[in-house]
Amino acid sequence: MRLGVYLVDRRPLAVAAFRRLWVASVVTAVGGSFSLVAVPAQLFTLTGSSGTVGVAAAVSLGALAGSALWSGALADAMDRRRLLIAGNTGLGLSYLGLWLNSLLRLDAVAVLLVLVAVQGLSFGVTLTTTGAAVPRVVPRELLVAANSLSSLTRYSGAVAGPLLAGALIPVVGLGTLYLFDALALGLVLWAVARLPTMPPPAVAAGRVLRRLGDGFRYLAGHRLLVAILAVDLAAMVFAMPHALLPELAERTYGGAVGGGAELGALYAAYPAGVLLAGLLSGTFGRARRHGALMASAAMAWGGCVILLGLAPNLFVAVVALGVGGAVNFVLSTFRNAISQAYTDDALRGRIQGSLTVVLMGGPQLANMLHGLGGAAAGVRTAIVAGGTLTVLTVALLVRTMPGLWRHDGGGTT
Repeated sequence: MRLGVYLVDRRPLAVAAFRRLWVASVVTAVGGSFSLVAVPAQLFTLTGSSGTVGVAAAVSLGALAGSALWSGALADAMDRRRLLIAGNTGLGLSYLGLWLNSLLRLDAVAVLLVLVAVQGLSFGVTLTTTGAAVPRVVPRELLVAANSLSSLTRYSGAVAGPLLAGALIPVVGLGTLYLFDALALGLVLWAVARLPTMPPPAVAAGRVLRRLGDGFRYLAGHRLLVAILAVDLAAMVFAMPHALLPELAERTYGGAVGGGAELGALYAAYPAGVLLAGLLSGTFGRARRHGALMASAAMAWGGCVILLGLAPNLFVAVVALGVGGAVNFVLSTFRNAISQAYTDDALRGRIQGSLTVVLMGGPQLANMLHGLGGAAAGVRTAIVAGGTLTVLTVALLVRTMPGLWRHDGGGTT
């Protein structure tokens, strides 16, 4: 069999609208992610307090959550292309504001927090609306491949962006990084402006906007969507031990106090696994058993976390996280494909908004639970317990909701 069958499935790039969005996302995944490093660095430099950095993260998450629900309703009531333009314009303006704030040396934490809130609001709009827009420009049979390409870009940026930002800060300064982010958003706006119009379905806009909770109600009434959300939450909340990696690196594997090569290896292993899976995404891009693949990937992730907790040395721990990143790529790809294909287009924006709130909040809850669990029972015990809970929870969900396991790419359950 030809090697190309196993490599990245590029078929969605033949769709002009998706191709423009994807090319723009490649630029912003790297150049548009500099502020993720620059904002915390600037806040810590100004205040010397990690608590202030935490407050900024909470402000951003709160703004994003509220924005996701509201923009989800808007995406079902107006042209999604116009909403994408508005969201990306807001992001660009927030980056310009951060650049001007740095250029003028205002050094006001309150100003920074306001700009962080604007950034969170705008990101909530773009994240939610993009999830609702992709199924309008890509045929259903290409949704898995389209989500694979998007995930590959996002995770590549998560690795390359911070590395490049860290190298550039001493050279060009924090302010210039914000300007780079703003310039990258210009390319996105160009790509979005060239999308076809995506008018709302034949639903009264006023009624849609009065029913912001429709997304959650729709989720509650559809067992398949409840199942994929429950599986994803189990994988994120129980088995996402990022908060414990610094202690694991230092006290279990002898890393330097405050971070070192051991901590870097643990943090790099997960995204490296994601990238490898993305580069080989052709192996599952044409698969039909979407539900079974998602559930299996979640249980495999739990198994990787168990191995991480039991790892006798750093090498085994890095391998466990790398394989875990690969199976999580599969999990997220099929989660997105199932939710996008299964949802009625008239509610797709609100469903995406509801999913955004849950999926962005899950990792934050995981950090809290793992931090408390590690302090109470020890790092290894907390990690193994989280992986075990994930495997058992997903197995129970598959048994009680067999439609998830039977669901295929054609919508059959």
